Amino acid sequence: MTHITIRSGASDSDIAEWLEAHLSRALAATEGPIAITIPGGSTPFPILAELHGSALDWARITVWPGDDRIVPEDRPASNVGKIRAALAPLGAAVVALGEAARPPHFALTWLGMGGDGHIASLFPNTDPQVDDPQPVRRLTPDPLPPEAPFDRISLTIPALLDSEHLLFVLRGADKAALFAAARRGENDLPVARLLGAAHQPVTCFT
Repeated sequence: MTHITIRSGASDSDIAEWLEAHLSRALAATEGPIAITIPGGSTPFPILAELHGSALDWARITVWPGDDRIVPEDRPASNVGKIRAALAPLGAAVVALGEAARPPHFALTWLGMGGDGHIASLFPNTDPQVDDPQPVRRLTPDPLPPEAPFDRISLTIPALLDSEHLLFVLRGADKAALFAAARRGENDLPVARLLGAAHQPVTCFT
């Protein structure tokens, strides 16, 4: 299994500092643009706000949502809408995820994880495969989360793994314990499948 670093008790500013350093190194390693994928939900946006005063050249960073709810971008449930509002003013290019999208190689794949072990919108009932031939899939969670009862579109495990580094940000002891069990191969949840197939470094903030 790939090397996994766990950093417990991390604040939003700690994670933002890590992100700035990682993205700065990625930008310095090439003269061209880089791409990253980030999650939706509530967790990323306070962290991203911490980066607003950074020296990152956002004009060279293309940002993809790892997944999205299939709703208009101006709806509160839209991940890409929230990402665009947070990062487009800094100069980042933000991509709306569509079924025909062809995601690039990412400098960073940033993921959250649900209490059921889902990553992006790869819920257990969708049976995500590490050798999925498609980079993007339209999916229906079952059960539909009551706070976001929408069909989803998601990067698949191979697309998420086409990355230099995986980053998880998890809040709560229950999620940390579930991640640890997945890391040990004690379940077959989507997060465990991803970790089992990962070849790059993984950093997990809890």
